[in-house]
Amino acid sequence: MKTGIKIFLWVLIVFFAYKIYDSINGPIAFNKTKTERYAHVISSLKDIGNAQVAHKSVNGYYAQDFESLVAFIDSAQYVLIEKRDSSYLEYDRVYRIDMLREVVVIDTLGFASVKDSLFAGSDRYKTMMNVPVDGVEATFAMKADVLDKNGYRVPVFEAKVSKDIVLHDQDAYLLAQEKELVSVDGVNGPEIIIGSLTDVSTSGNWPTIYDAQDE
Repeated sequence: MKTGIKIFLWVLIVFFAYKIYDSINGPIAFNKTKTERYAHVISSLKDIGNAQVAHKSVNGYYAQDFESLVAFIDSAQYVLIEKRDSSYLEYDRVYRIDMLREVVVIDTLGFASVKDSLFAGSDRYKTMMNVPVDGVEATFAMKADVLDKNGYRVPVFEAKVSKDIVLHDQDAYLLAQEKELVSVDGVNGPEIIIGSLTDVSTSGNWPTIYDAQDE
């Protein structure tokens, strides 16, 4: 009977030791996984954001879907221009004298491929719509719209993914806490987002540490 009690006590000791270890190591492992996955996801969102900004600069609006965005990168070109100040004398009929006129001269220098400018030597833009997390088959949600800002119609876009997808295999309690995060050092809210459909922005909701890591 004493032997049975000793075995039972040792089982309890091992169990509680494991629970203590897990309570300490669990959040550490979660944060490590989260940081690594967020870095990959944010890198893809930056590619999407850069491609959308290029699309707007050439066409005047953002792409509605990834198919048209990839097709744009494959074929579009930037117009290379040079702006320079110039001046000349022009006779003024009011003052009856020659007046100096200041102008800006714009010269077209040529064209440059959008693909080479943004993704030189890489075809990762063809898969930038896929969420880069092992074991996950999902794509970023993306939408473009037009906002009315004080009478001006302004194009906007947004691309995002839920943290539920990015951290799909992690501890449910820690994931729930992460989705409610409000911190200057973290990715706030339940999603990782670039752009906005309610404001004129091409920024992401992540802290600058991820920008430094990418650089």
